[in-house]
Amino acid sequence: MTQLIAPALSKKNFRSFLWHAGFLALAQSFLDIDTIVPAMLIEAGGSSMHIGLMAAILTGGSSLSQILFAPYVSNKPFKKRYLLYGINIRMFSLLGLGMILFFLTAQYQANLLWLIFLFISIFAVGGAFANISYTDIIGKSVLQDRRKAFFSSKQILTGIVLVISAFMAKKVISSTEFPNNYAYAIFIGFFALSIASLGFWNIKEKIPATLPIRNFREFINIMRSELRNNPRLGYFLGFVNTQGVVIGFLPFVILYSKEFFQLDSSGTGTLLVYKIIGSLLISIFIFTLSKGIKYRNLLYLNSILAISLPLMILLPDGPPPFNLIFLIGGIVFALYSITMNGVLLEISGNHNRAVYAGFAGAGNIIPALFPLLGGWLIKTVSYESFFILFIVIVVTALFFIYKIKCTK
Repeated sequence: MTQLIAPALSKKNFRSFLWHAGFLALAQSFLDIDTIVPAMLIEAGGSSMHIGLMAAILTGGSSLSQILFAPYVSNKPFKKRYLLYGINIRMFSLLGLGMILFFLTAQYQANLLWLIFLFISIFAVGGAFANISYTDIIGKSVLQDRRKAFFSSKQILTGIVLVISAFMAKKVISSTEFPNNYAYAIFIGFFALSIASLGFWNIKEKIPATLPIRNFREFINIMRSELRNNPRLGYFLGFVNTQGVVIGFLPFVILYSKEFFQLDSSGTGTLLVYKIIGSLLISIFIFTLSKGIKYRNLLYLNSILAISLPLMILLPDGPPPFNLIFLIGGIVFALYSITMNGVLLEISGNHNRAVYAGFAGAGNIIPALFPLLGGWLIKTVSYESFFILFIVIVVTALFFIYKIKCTK
């Protein structure tokens, strides 16, 4: 691929994206979707169905909504403005949720659960809108031979920040009673995300890239054409549609631990720490071997580790090793983030990267529905049926990984 950006500018953008990643990581510790948010929902009176709905919104659902935004954003040659729109929506949704929790009075307690869902939905939609521009800008603003190093160094930076801030988050949610403890956590997340946005303001987007799309129907026609001309896109969508369910798994483990082993706020914070340590360890590993390791090997490793998670719950006679589960869960989460974004950049080009990000959203149909189905299975059948379904879907991902044939 021709290098269309000056190395000095690539380096500047590299650092700007890392600035955002570092402060975003600080925010994420206080808004962790696998521990903090599901624990908050449970304390607000949520059930397995509510956990499933939350996971669907924050994982597959938010990505699925990208298909609605991609036709609009892909028409714009420069996308920094829309990146900033998205992050601002996320910031103010956090501010609103924090204020609701902090100033909540007893007479509105019954509505709290649905207010949480409202602001979480706005937060997720803002992230989906921003992600299309983010994918496009990073693809044309950081040199290709620096991308794998960027994703792995981003994970290392975020891992270090997350480990430190996870202890802070644990202290905050253990310091006082619900809902004020979660209000404090969300306010901290808001301020951290505000500082993170400065990194996006500093990005220099010099290369225009556009794929004109007049309406949604034309977007679907372009998608069909790309699927015919680029078979790897279809296998990539199959991969996202199967391996993507790993993002929605850990919230149900939190529910399981609270229901059967009475996990408290301090325990939730401990699991968050283990998850983040796992993310940091795998990020350091990939960064060290970024020039010699292929995405394909990482994809296989991630599937194997993901399959081990429910087995560690199903097989032991005694209490499951929750600390180990969340340690490996952190590895799985980080690996999926690194590989999914890296493979998307590999199979797309500057002219179609934004629309490909929308296609990736279309690949999140199963990840969007899986948490809802999981919540229903847990409520009506058993946790075991949910864990078995998860294993079957992840095993299916192995076929798509084989067919993608990643070369980098």
